[in-house]
Amino acid sequence: MAKAFMVQGTGSDAGKSLLVAGLCRAFTRRGLVVRPFKPQNMSNNAAVTSDSGEIGRAQALQARACGVAPHTDMNPVLLKPEHDSGAQLVVNGHMRGQVKPQDFRTFKETLLPDVLAAFERLKSTCDLVIVEGAGSPSEVNLRAGDIANMGFALAANAPDGVPVVLAGDVEKGGVIAQVVGTHAVLMPSERALIKGFVINKFRGDVALFMPAMTDIEARTGWPGLGVVGWFLDAAKLPKEDSASLGTWLEAGRGHGAHPIRIAVPRLARIANFDDLDPLMAEDDVEVLMIEAGQAIPGDVDVIVLPGSKSVISDLRQVKTERWDIDIAAHLHRGGLVVGLCGGYQMLGQRISDPDGIEGDAGEEPGLGFLDVETVLTGDKTLEQVTGKVAATGLDIAGYEMHIGLTEGPDRHTPWFHLQDGREEGALSPSGHVMGTYLHGVFATDAFRHDFLSQLREGRSGGAAYEQGVENALDALADHLEACLDLDTVLGLAT
Repeated sequence: MAKAFMVQGTGSDAGKSLLVAGLCRAFTRRGLVVRPFKPQNMSNNAAVTSDSGEIGRAQALQARACGVAPHTDMNPVLLKPEHDSGAQLVVNGHMRGQVKPQDFRTFKETLLPDVLAAFERLKSTCDLVIVEGAGSPSEVNLRAGDIANMGFALAANAPDGVPVVLAGDVEKGGVIAQVVGTHAVLMPSERALIKGFVINKFRGDVALFMPAMTDIEARTGWPGLGVVGWFLDAAKLPKEDSASLGTWLEAGRGHGAHPIRIAVPRLARIANFDDLDPLMAEDDVEVLMIEAGQAIPGDVDVIVLPGSKSVISDLRQVKTERWDIDIAAHLHRGGLVVGLCGGYQMLGQRISDPDGIEGDAGEEPGLGFLDVETVLTGDKTLEQVTGKVAATGLDIAGYEMHIGLTEGPDRHTPWFHLQDGREEGALSPSGHVMGTYLHGVFATDAFRHDFLSQLREGRSGGAAYEQGVENALDALADHLEACLDLDTVLGLAT
């Protein structure tokens, strides 16, 4: 059976996911068989697994860092927020229903057997499991029935529990209080599981922080395991959730005098926005996230409506923000509009949710730019697919993750032909509006390059996105090797 250790954070967005990804790659390169694990995740950025389920995007990236396909055992409980008062619950890769926050607190401890069983299955396949916590163990109001942090760490690897490395986020300020405060609110049994702390996202001269490390050690009794400097190439890796949107915005700036400009309305329940990462990797592409209250600029080349976890609610937001008028004006000027998954559904004539799958039962007129209609019904489609572009024959690959059936006249001119014989997506008669259920399709270099070349005459070549992700993971592992004593970290695993 494998050994394991856990990375917990002093707060959300402390960099846990990135640390685990880098550690997975570093220890895999040392010849160990490594697997990532996150007991409970909350994210609308998800990935389809090799066993036809879904897990958080971060665990899929961590699996890639280990050189293996993602599996549902790597993230047995996933919450996907649909609206302010509820979320979709995914257990062992498959939807188990919708839950309200107050209800989840009362029954989440019933999910602990699912979590522990997945953990044990994973341990039987490898040498080392690196576990990622969620949020912070210092959230004492969530301690009852906890399965994400110390509740899991104490229950697993009986009788000793899973050793924990605590990561503090120096970027936000107050990191000494973060770590010391966590020590103050933990129970003695929980403090005993923390075997050391790491300071993450440091900028500047690390030597200036060494007195603080000594002070934290004295106040907590925990050894400092190192200071991890700011990792610039983090922007080249797929994003986990909306907490990453700040980095996403900073990275999406094209170079040159006349970059290709792509506008993306920021939907309230935006999902799988990592679909746009490959476009951001192109030096001559500028991706603009359009915030609520902003108009879509009139000089963009493409408008992309991204995925949504609450498509009718987000469709209403598009209308409230008057983005529908901006899209119509953009099309009048000859621009392109792309809808991805939920965005594809919005582009049609109508969306119906007769069973209240994503909230209250009802329907909403669509934007009317594609002659299709969608009914949110049936089982959730979770599938990795390959195929070809209908117009050019170029190969594509991606994955489907959606509820709903979309049909109508524009489906007779599909965007893609899939390998299983299905026709996928729709094109308007003008060819200027296109929609698809496929996520990740822009990660296919040849397809992305061809798409962009239609926007700029004479454009050739472009980024090698997938290789760029691999290079970034290797650079992250090198970075952690330089910042931390990984032999000591590995020695903590039990």
